[in-house]
Amino acid sequence: MKKPPPPRPRSRRVVSADTALARLRAAAAGCRDCDLWRAATQVVFGEGPARAQVMLIGEQPGDAEDRSGRPFVGPAGRLLDRALIDAGIDRSAVYLTNTVKHFKFTPRGKRRLHQRANAQEQAACRQWLDAEIEQLRPRIVVCLGAMASRAIFGAAFGLMKQRGQWIALGTERVGIATVHPSYLLRVPDEDRDRAYREFVADLRKIQRRIDMP
Repeated sequence: MKKPPPPRPRSRRVVSADTALARLRAAAAGCRDCDLWRAATQVVFGEGPARAQVMLIGEQPGDAEDRSGRPFVGPAGRLLDRALIDAGIDRSAVYLTNTVKHFKFTPRGKRRLHQRANAQEQAACRQWLDAEIEQLRPRIVVCLGAMASRAIFGAAFGLMKQRGQWIALGTERVGIATVHPSYLLRVPDEDRDRAYREFVADLRKIQRRIDMP
């Protein structure tokens, strides 16, 4: 009697990086782990290539980002665009995201004034930032501002003391921190040019690192 042929192995469907990231974005849109979703227009997830070498992490969306659903499209985002150009970095090649994915604000008449997410809200949103890093596996992580810096480097990290310093994140990834572009919008006029030049100088360190093998 002839032996039956061995069972054929089940084919494994390979999910593309873009598809996996889209699924993650869809899952984040339904997150209810803190109350920020109640007042926000929508989740503001990360944006950029699914295999970007560089991941820029900000703090939380503002009014313009909340309305558009895209990160870094308001005044601070436009300033970041200018600085990236001056540093020789192509924004379209970079993945941009935030530590917190919903806009937190206080209504003031017709305006919505930005409020900083508290520790509990940041902790609730950390799962999405971790998932983005795991999915993208970036070579370089850039933290913009204190909230992002402490999320990645720990609560003891001092942004103004340690900005511009490379820090190993495991064996295959490095991180660096600098100020958030919104900080530059708050600097007094007489100091703004200097602060902007220092910000661009930090970003140029990233460009040099990209060019390293």
